[in-house]
Amino acid sequence: MKLRTRWSALLLALALALSLTVSAAAEETDAAADPVETAINAAATYGGAVSIQYALWQDGQITDTGVSGVYSKTENRLLTTDILYGIGSVSKIYTTVAVMQLVEDGKVSLDAPVTRYLPDFKMADSRYKNITVRMLLNHSSGIMGTGLSGAVLFDDPDPSATDNLLESLSTQRLVADPGAYSVYCNDGFTLAELIVEAVSGMDFMDYVDREILDPLGLESTFAPGDDFDTSRLAKTYSGTSTEALPVDSLNAIGAGGLYATASDLAAFGGALTGSALLKESSLEAMAYPEYSRGIWPEDTLDSLAYGLGWDNVEWYPFCQSDITALAKGGDTLRYHAALVVLPEYDMAAAVVSSGGVSTYDQMAASQILIAALAQQGVTVDQTIPTLPETEPAALPAELKVYAGYYGTSSIQYRVDLADDGTLTLSCPTYPATVPTQTFTYSADGTFRDVSGLAYLSFVEEDNGEVYLYQKAMSPVPGLGGLPVSNYAAVKMPDNTVTPEVQAVWDEILTMNVLPMNEKYDSQIYLALGENTAEPSEPIPGYMGPDRIVDASTALFAVALPGIGGRDGMDYMREVRDGVTWLTVQGNLYMDAAGAPDLFTGSGWAYSTIQDNGYARWYHVGSAAGKAMTVQVPENAGFWVYDAAGQVTASSVLGDTGAVTLPEGGLVVFAGDAGARFHLRFTA
Repeated sequence: MKLRTRWSALLLALALALSLTVSAAAEETDAAADPVETAINAAATYGGAVSIQYALWQDGQITDTGVSGVYSKTENRLLTTDILYGIGSVSKIYTTVAVMQLVEDGKVSLDAPVTRYLPDFKMADSRYKNITVRMLLNHSSGIMGTGLSGAVLFDDPDPSATDNLLESLSTQRLVADPGAYSVYCNDGFTLAELIVEAVSGMDFMDYVDREILDPLGLESTFAPGDDFDTSRLAKTYSGTSTEALPVDSLNAIGAGGLYATASDLAAFGGALTGSALLKESSLEAMAYPEYSRGIWPEDTLDSLAYGLGWDNVEWYPFCQSDITALAKGGDTLRYHAALVVLPEYDMAAAVVSSGGVSTYDQMAASQILIAALAQQGVTVDQTIPTLPETEPAALPAELKVYAGYYGTSSIQYRVDLADDGTLTLSCPTYPATVPTQTFTYSADGTFRDVSGLAYLSFVEEDNGEVYLYQKAMSPVPGLGGLPVSNYAAVKMPDNTVTPEVQAVWDEILTMNVLPMNEKYDSQIYLALGENTAEPSEPIPGYMGPDRIVDASTALFAVALPGIGGRDGMDYMREVRDGVTWLTVQGNLYMDAAGAPDLFTGSGWAYSTIQDNGYARWYHVGSAAGKAMTVQVPENAGFWVYDAAGQVTASSVLGDTGAVTLPEGGLVVFAGDAGARFHLRFTA
């Protein structure tokens, strides 16, 4: 449960557009096989999906739908096309449509400040006054990203995270000038959700039901807390476990909380090819290349090219045949989804999965559409672009200044440049996870990898930052190609601090930290043990992507467009009674060293949540090997971890009997203030 491990688990899980590659050892597909079946099976296999469902909408109706995998690993229940999945951030398109409807009604202006509609919106950074509604929808607000504390829960439709967002943002700063560049931002869409409520005078889902779902006759789209049979939700799992998890509840609905069938999702996408929901002018505005309003690489053949709501308005491979394709992916911690729309051909395809990866789902949706177009005699050019030929060349001396450290919000790199033109890209923070790569300088000014399929270069942008640019195309058997053309990382300027201050933050980077104000049924408790990457060498002057200011403050310092700069976090450190505490975007963490040993008394004990509501953490200590039975009060729960940080038992996951306490483990009790747990212990 190291600090950066916790962030890595959450960032990877919430990432809604991931640049992924498939091992070169992946098996080639049978060219004679059905392309739809091939694509669905490939997406499921590469992403490790438990189940996957797809649907194709054409000219006003669902023309094809299917499933693969199992509904449950243990139940004998058929996987059908009426099973629901969380669609994650594809929910952002519904939010965008709602905002655009209000724009058409003259009630909202895209270029008006957010404060016009949310007068209580304030931040600890005067630039917030310049954030417009458009910037929320094109990810250029400058807000750090994802304030989802208390939003990602198990079987709990608690709306507190959305209700408390304005209060949470009031103490935060911006990471960039509003409009400077687009970087993925969930909080922007929760603000857009609040605007819809403020302007319409309706609850967000009531608005979505009345103005979007009902007019389309969509009866299989819901949000946490809606009245529907939750057994229709596809079962989800942690790792290789065969025990199904409780219902996945992401309570930031406008940013990523909806459930739907693939058919409902495809039909919604299909409605965006005509005038059922929006005027043509609004649809064109959503499809405008909004990314181009700010800093962005010149070559846009990438998985991201933001519009309003859309992740990509120039989606490959359709762009190679002058076909407009609009794409949006979505991921919760357990569900993954994709929607691809072809407005000119009145087509939309949706792929949803339990487990898996949204990028593969998007690529599968593309293959479904390509197959449908082929039946109409329309060919899509799926040629994998190759890099221009070049020759090795001597390294210009002036490029040596670009050596140094480069960072994203979740990983840092070291770039070394040798006189012979070799660029070595290593990851000192996670050397066991990210292998070192070498590139060779070429006559065209790029550094080529050994395969000749990828290159790096350095770009000095108008904002004064130096970016490590990457370009590649990864063939993915059965799914086509995955283009990459983005700023992979930004140069981290030298930041000199004293050895004593550096040591403070180096210790925090590897510290075993415990969340203190997460709700008892938060999925974060499970995610803590699902990523085991261990940080290694720290970056001088930094704590991960944060620039060290002093022994009390480290500030997020990655000004990176796209996906790599998302979800920044400032760290505030203090010492309470000799124990280190951290405040991170309103979340509280305590050094595990401050947790006492579990008291077993003469066979029974109590643990009570104090008035501050903080979770009660304990080291198992001498109680190891004993069986613990817990009487759990209302609105409360417990989690047990082994020495490796893996969850071994939890009342939230259904463990209500005696639990054997592991050697070197931890136990946490969480719940409402005043909740009292009665504990019994037997040898």
